[in-house]
Amino acid sequence: MKSFSHPSDVENRLLVVQNQVALACERANRDKNGVTLVAVSKFHDAERISVTLELGHRVFGENRVQEAQDKWPDLRQAYPDINLHLIGPLQTNKVKSAVALFDVIESVDREKLARALAKEFTATQRHLPVYIQVNTGDEPQKAGILPKDADTFISLCQDELGLDVQGLMCIPPAQEEPALHFALLSKIAKRNGLKNLSMGMSGDFETAIDLGATHIRVGTAIFGQR
Repeated sequence: MKSFSHPSDVENRLLVVQNQVALACERANRDKNGVTLVAVSKFHDAERISVTLELGHRVFGENRVQEAQDKWPDLRQAYPDINLHLIGPLQTNKVKSAVALFDVIESVDREKLARALAKEFTATQRHLPVYIQVNTGDEPQKAGILPKDADTFISLCQDELGLDVQGLMCIPPAQEEPALHFALLSKIAKRNGLKNLSMGMSGDFETAIDLGATHIRVGTAIFGQR
């Protein structure tokens, strides 16, 4: 599909999503300030991102380190209060670059990566908040720690490696009811004393809010298709 041709489309879409978030919070009897909208800007250029920045939005998500390196340093010059989340898979050979560029790492999914991050945090004294990605659907092709291993992995990250684990993240299977996966993620977080839940995307963020999401990752509904 083509991307939308006019930046004004992005402005209209962002305002619609913000209103949908507010209404979802109202229906769930939640404070809208307790839900952070992470605008997923992968595959979109600086011009389109700048529209949201001019409207005051500051929290963004990117999937790839290299793509983020190509566009975010210049945007940060103009908007130094940007909060940038890495929401895609992170290879260990990209850890140094990721720690230098991002503010939050949402996709910690295996011990090797957790140890590499801990080492880099110590070396740079830049201790970023992290989220543990949980493969709630037990999908072999998808990243994430399996639910049955989540408690042990969270303990490793916090107690042995000293990571600042602030929450959990998931991407439900495309053909399954997302609410079941959001509820599972919430259950795992609760028993581990974690308050933040990064769950919900363009098609299901209202359901995620109803089930306790603190961060929703919305791309297409804001920026359109690429």
